[in-house]
Amino acid sequence: MAIMRYVLMKQEENISFVEMPASHAYQLSALNLRLHKEIDKLTADQVPVLPYTVAECDNVELHDSSIKIVSGLDYLNSLEKEFAGVQEKSYPLISLLTEIRALQAQLEQWYEEYEEEQLG
Repeated sequence: MAIMRYVLMKQEENISFVEMPASHAYQLSALNLRLHKEIDKLTADQVPVLPYTVAECDNVELHDSSIKIVSGLDYLNSLEKEFAGVQEKSYPLISLLTEIRALQAQLEQWYEEYEEEQLG
């Protein structure tokens, strides 16, 4: 069975948990910190609003139905879509997209290998 970690994200008053393979959770946290460092440099009119990574944990038991657990791959797919839609003219947005897509590809590979393990 896969060992998962949960990355707690907060955006204003909303919180969510992003479920990641334990081996990749720190990468999502690091990516989030990097995006927050660079997002102020974007000059486009429509810049994505990012949640902040608050914590990582091994287990989550939710008692509030308004809080969701989101698949890491779903979260990265959404993040990639948001950043791919930014009409940036000055800042080299491609470097941020490359980092998002790299983690996205790693997760896709991880899930493929995990599924093969389960079938084999």
